[in-house]
Amino acid sequence: MSTTTSQDFLFQRIKEMLPQHISMVDAVSEILHVSSDSAYRRIRGETPLVLDEARQLCHHFHLSVDQLLNLKSSSILFQNIRINNEQYSYEKYLAGLIGLVNHIGSFFQKEIIYLTKDVPIFHNFYYSPLIAFRYFFWMKSILQHPDFTTRGFQFNWVTPEIEKLSRELAKAYTSVPSVEIWNTECINSAISQIEFCKDSGLFSSTADIKIVYESLEDTMLHLKAQAELGFKFMPGDDLQERKTPFRFFYNRVILGDTTILATTDHARTVYLNYGVLNYMTTSDEAFCVQCQEDLQNLMRKATLISQSSEKQRNIFFNILLTKIQERKKHL
Repeated sequence: MSTTTSQDFLFQRIKEMLPQHISMVDAVSEILHVSSDSAYRRIRGETPLVLDEARQLCHHFHLSVDQLLNLKSSSILFQNIRINNEQYSYEKYLAGLIGLVNHIGSFFQKEIIYLTKDVPIFHNFYYSPLIAFRYFFWMKSILQHPDFTTRGFQFNWVTPEIEKLSRELAKAYTSVPSVEIWNTECINSAISQIEFCKDSGLFSSTADIKIVYESLEDTMLHLKAQAELGFKFMPGDDLQERKTPFRFFYNRVILGDTTILATTDHARTVYLNYGVLNYMTTSDEAFCVQCQEDLQNLMRKATLISQSSEKQRNIFFNILLTKIQERKKHL
């Protein structure tokens, strides 16, 4: 691939990744700290990019230099997003996810395909008790935040700012057309976390445990309502307003790793979840295309239970709800 062709390819990929309302000239000018005229000349190929400029653009848009230069390599460039309690707090993590989902939603064509082995993070934030419990568990057991070392669970540990950001994230997700691929095991992690805190004596009363379980139960019922109607909405929303398509698949084939594919206009991005909250992301075209093919193949083997297949939808959600109800019986 010639230098000129490589440069054309880079700017074509950047164009595909930018929302329609953002000027590529303005974006390139800001990233490279050059004038608009200089940015135009680079985009048109009249001025060759120097290596450092190509590196800056690839870094900003999370593109692979191997792909740019058409190098035959099995290596894939990922960006790592990880909470560390200091420079990247839980608040910043939520705000970053809100910005990411809003960015996806800013495109004309957009879709998220979500293969999950847990309750997707967006569905944890409909009701206050579950928001409070997830926050407490993640801070204490996953992030091991020093402020939570000796704390037991209390609903008021969650700050108004955390609750506000949590709901904003759930609401942002309702604006993006989505496909979710679930297995009946996906509820197990949430139940295990509640049981762990119960067995560890972290709840102050049985009543609090019951409230958290009921909030998880309400969450599954709200998810079932979205699947039945085939569009997404927040609790209390006017269902006559604009509706965002939602397809829900019952996957009996595998319990795979959490894999998220976002498609925006002509660009694709894959997000791989690890360590409960952390994730890695790549826009490597070949990798994203392969992930898309894998997800589509899984959907062909799964059962679509949104809007249609009422019997299968009831079977699926009854399995989830029964697991919760059985735990409530033994409190």
